[in-house]
Amino acid sequence: MTDKKVTRREFVADTGKIGLGVMIVPRHVLGGVGFQAPSDTINFAVVGFGGMGSENALELAKTENLVAFADVDFGYSTSKVAEKLKGDDKKDRPEGITLKQKFDKAARYSDFREMLDKQKDIDGVVIATPDHLHAVVAKSAMQLGKHVYVQKPLTYSVHEARVLRDLALANPKIVTQMGNQGHSSDGARLINEWIQAGIIGPVRDVHVWTNRPVVYWPQGVPRPTGSPPPAAPPSPFGNPFSFRYVNQLLASALGSYPVPPGLHWDLYVGPVAEDMPYHPIYHPFNWRGWLNFGVGALGDMGAHLIDHPFWALGLTHPTSIEATSTQWGTMPIPPDPRAAVGTREARGSNKPVSYPVATAVHYQFPARGAQPPVKLSWYDGGLYPPRPDLLPDDVTLKSEGGVIFIGEKGILMNDTYGSHPRLFPESLTEDAALVPKTYA
Repeated sequence: MTDKKVTRREFVADTGKIGLGVMIVPRHVLGGVGFQAPSDTINFAVVGFGGMGSENALELAKTENLVAFADVDFGYSTSKVAEKLKGDDKKDRPEGITLKQKFDKAARYSDFREMLDKQKDIDGVVIATPDHLHAVVAKSAMQLGKHVYVQKPLTYSVHEARVLRDLALANPKIVTQMGNQGHSSDGARLINEWIQAGIIGPVRDVHVWTNRPVVYWPQGVPRPTGSPPPAAPPSPFGNPFSFRYVNQLLASALGSYPVPPGLHWDLYVGPVAEDMPYHPIYHPFNWRGWLNFGVGALGDMGAHLIDHPFWALGLTHPTSIEATSTQWGTMPIPPDPRAAVGTREARGSNKPVSYPVATAVHYQFPARGAQPPVKLSWYDGGLYPPRPDLLPDDVTLKSEGGVIFIGEKGILMNDTYGSHPRLFPESLTEDAALVPKTYA
């Protein structure tokens, strides 16, 4: 081991060669306790400041320099920064005040492309936009040699993930990372250590559930039209209020709205290949449930909840996937008079626009060495997994979500983000206490 002092810029550059797992460094690397030289300070920018972008910036601004940010809604971003000035106890938060000072001084742009073109001082970019923009922004930044930290889910599609992977491999000096706070938790460490030590024995079944989107954002709803309500259709059952007609009425009742002052809706829609009129049902936060902007409950929370069994069990690609769901939210496609008689186009159809309220998905994973095949089942929208017989009657399945590993010797259960892992029967806890700490 050498005593050579390494600047922070050199360190960040070098981690691109050896991986991000070593990015926790001794304080002396940063210049000593309470000291950080300007040459060691990273100039970072944020694209999408209103949600997790402001949370990430809150941490980075403690030691690094926020030079610019891009957001399509400055008013919302400013309000999220203001929320961080006080803690839950109503007292000043020093880190929130620091963020506000740096936020106020940073250059601001509504278009991330203009920011990347003009701001030559950016070292790295935090990307926390709606999902449909992740890959577009990350690719643009990486092509300019910028390090990127992209919030989960990494991309909207598998194709986009492959594009970013190839770009990262072609530029080994660029440091890339996906934001997933539960992956770095102490609970995640324990889950890995207990599973890999065989505390509950070989695992063949895993159940994962979440209550999203329920109580968080809408799914299974039609796209707002703002059009006059349609006339009641004839019904063979004597009641015109069918599922389809009720959804048509809902789409009409949601109304239409003008774009609010200060919101750059065209830039929000970005790469979406169709005209999307503004509606407050999309922004802020609710974009997660809409096909054009987000990836639904599975894409949003699966990145957290499926992460731990996938990691701890060393899973690879599934050999089969079976999925069922409730109805998708749709919008009507009117009949095409030019289409051939009897075709779907001639009859008109319904186009999916929002994800189902609830889904159940079953993945079959192959054996890995001495480890047996695994069936992993996902439930969302308020659906619960079957309750294991070994689980004590006084243990409830939390509505927010969690994971159950079913092994030959017992059960490991954890809450969302890998928190609060516990073992059943509880006698296994004594064995778990003897497992050495192998993850930092």
